[in-house]
Amino acid sequence: MTTLIGYARVSKADGSQVHDLQRDALTKAGVKPEHIYEDAASGRRDDRPGLAACLKALRPGDTLAVWKLDRLGRDLRHLVNLVGDLTRRGVGLKVLSGEGASIDTTTANGRLVFAIFAGLAEFERELIVERTKAGLQAARARGRRGGRPYKMTPAKLRLAQAAMGQPETRVGDLCEELGITRQTLYRFVSPTGELRDDAKTLLERQPKRT
Repeated sequence: MTTLIGYARVSKADGSQVHDLQRDALTKAGVKPEHIYEDAASGRRDDRPGLAACLKALRPGDTLAVWKLDRLGRDLRHLVNLVGDLTRRGVGLKVLSGEGASIDTTTANGRLVFAIFAGLAEFERELIVERTKAGLQAARARGRRGGRPYKMTPAKLRLAQAAMGQPETRVGDLCEELGITRQTLYRFVSPTGELRDDAKTLLERQPKRT
């Protein structure tokens, strides 16, 4: 049975902004009040406990509903990655209003619109990769080597992968135990414990045993 799960976010936690408008829109769309998760934090922050709990609550066949697209992600690439994770889990996304109101990945037209967004994000990513490679080549030509070492190690990665797959895991406690930030954690592992591209690259860099 499909369940609608709602997510609402305001940018400030000082009481000057409230969730009422978003909450009303979500309940009107069919989301039960007990299925609405909320945050009072900037969309650029990775440590949003309401969003983390919302993503963990979603099950295959469910649909995540948001009032506007900017309530969910911090930028286009983040949105594409997040919805990509949802799609692989069999979870849909429905945007109720605003610029992204045509996105409803439970319909063919909605999937088409999202595919266009995904294409733009991929184009942006390729441009960044090209600029990074050009910068590294220029640095090497001057005798310098670019890039930063990973804070994540293969051992930490496997622990994070196992822990994120458990619903009782507290992300803050996990990050403290591993000595990494939330940003680093989500860079390598999805909220459900799936390995991201950076994680696969890290594991591929391990020396092979002979």
